[in-house]
Amino acid sequence: MTDSLLPGHPFIAYQDGELCVEQVRLSSLAAQHGTPLFVYSKAAMLSALAAYQRGFAGRQAQICYAMKANSSLAVLQVFAQAGCGFDIVSAGELARVLAAGGDPAKVIFSGVGKTRAEMKQALQVGIGCFNVESTAELDVLSEVACSMGRQAPVSLRVNPNVDPKTHPYISTGLKGNKFGVAHEDAVPIYRHAASLPGLKVVGIDCHIGSQITEVTPYLDAMDRVLDLVIDIEAAGVPIHHIDFGGGLGINYNGDTPPEADALWAQLLAKLDARGFGERQLMIEPGRSLVGNAGVCLSEVLYLKPGEQKNFCIIDAAMNDLPRPAMYQAFHHIAPVQIRKGADTLYDVVGPVCESGDWIGRDRSLSVQAGDVLAVLSAGAYCMSMASNYNSRGRAAEILVDGAQVHLIRERESVFDTFQLEHLPA
Repeated sequence: MTDSLLPGHPFIAYQDGELCVEQVRLSSLAAQHGTPLFVYSKAAMLSALAAYQRGFAGRQAQICYAMKANSSLAVLQVFAQAGCGFDIVSAGELARVLAAGGDPAKVIFSGVGKTRAEMKQALQVGIGCFNVESTAELDVLSEVACSMGRQAPVSLRVNPNVDPKTHPYISTGLKGNKFGVAHEDAVPIYRHAASLPGLKVVGIDCHIGSQITEVTPYLDAMDRVLDLVIDIEAAGVPIHHIDFGGGLGINYNGDTPPEADALWAQLLAKLDARGFGERQLMIEPGRSLVGNAGVCLSEVLYLKPGEQKNFCIIDAAMNDLPRPAMYQAFHHIAPVQIRKGADTLYDVVGPVCESGDWIGRDRSLSVQAGDVLAVLSAGAYCMSMASNYNSRGRAAEILVDGAQVHLIRERESVFDTFQLEHLPA
């Protein structure tokens, strides 16, 4: 019997009482590789990508994976081999793209604080576009490009002041956010960009936030961006591509985001109706490609009953799974092997010395010390945000492809965490 834990995600499911990723039992992976352990389904990632590819069939479109969601080299390789470009926010991410075999010409460099050194590195390898977020950045980028005898391809990230109706920490398109240039300032800033000798204006960009589960914010943002394109081109600055960012949410806890192909059917209908259907399009999905492709396995260390709370203490912590502590985020937690018996209500917590080190509150579980639990929807913003807090080494990572198991990151030892430090003589 196969029982999928999340609707629409058949690649992580129970098979005869054993939780599996594709054809591999997670209990076997935990026994062989230890815990905490991240496990990713290649088929789940490619299935999520296929929805975008279906949505853009017959269009001039480039899908650029927003790699801050999960920057593990093997994950990047999956998307590079599937034809994706990459949305990066640092020179470190650029180096990872190149190491994974990504095409620099399909790279978009976003972020509000690019350094001169990062600009130079990106120009040297020939990235596709810089998404610029301030007038000051335009001036510096032009100066750097001129010093190298080059022109930097740029688009401006415009802040459309659209509420994405998501967590305030991951909202990026409102006036109070640090990202982008103000909608009302865009035309004069585009004129300025076009006047700079080291720049070549190629597009316009917007990104309103992350974990968006409704269509309306996208439609509103598209209208505002298309209005701007008309005004910018009327000012004599041609726009070759339109970048609508990413941000599509996933199902963490009964969330009902639209499927990527259904979302883009509506957006493309609006694009066509407004006469922009032939433009080159760019999008930058991240979480929606990897979030539900991953789980984090963790061993139950202790069960600690109390007057007000019962605690299930596991060996994964906020340094491995930072989203609950950072965003009060919900992740389903499921036993790797179903145990018969009455459930008890637990707060699932880690061993880190912080009250904020919790993974799930008020979870009904039938569990004993030594059991392995799976924290679901852990493919995005978990390993990429992991830290060494409390001098804890980062977890190992596994990529599953059918029945094949690939160790894609070795477990970090305590020595690894301090090998670059030096004691004074």
